[in-house]
Amino acid sequence: MAHNHPSGDPTPSQADIRMTRDIVSVLDPLGVVVHDHVILGRDGHASLKALKLI
Repeated sequence: MAHNHPSGDPTPSQADIRMTRDIVSVLDPLGVVVHDHVILGRDGHASLKALKLI
């Protein structure tokens, strides 16, 4: 998954983390694997997997 933060700061918000975990929990029983959630911004990107948030 991926989305952008128009503010330019790719730091995941608590809402980003919560939504990602909710999506992972819904898709897991269906056999769908979410490998990562990347947030893009002017100042770079953030990977929730690399940050160990998922």
